Amino acid sequence: MFSPKKKTIALVAHDNRKKELLSWTKENKHILEQHHLCGTGTTSGVLSREAGLTIQAYKSGPLGGDLEIGAAIADSRIDMLIFFWDPLTAQPHDPDIRALLRISVLYDIPVAMNTTAANYLIHSDYMDKEYPRQDMQADL
Repeated sequence: MFSPKKKTIALVAHDNRKKELLSWTKENKHILEQHHLCGTGTTSGVLSREAGLTIQAYKSGPLGGDLEIGAAIADSRIDMLIFFWDPLTAQPHDPDIRALLRISVLYDIPVAMNTTAANYLIHSDYMDKEYPRQDMQADL
């Protein structure tokens, strides 16, 4: 399995972290616009309007968007997940969030959960290169 040179990046943020993801997205727009972007419904709408990026929108997280993104990862249609989740607020769809994080690990997708980790990923030398991912399914 390979992540292509032009990545598909999923952008997700819980309500209390949307402003932080928006700020990070604006700062890195010049990099992000070189890749395919997708995300959960509300987050995609905010980032699209406020940062001026083209983002494929899935459903809102609580309405199944996290699961849709997880399915896209399992189908090798997403190469990276930027997920600014809120560790201090209980989420009604917590099982879906855990499933998304689990599938990201299972399919060897890099995940950033905060600004620093997102910067490490987006500014990595691997961002603009094809990258071989581990096929963890082979171990099952």
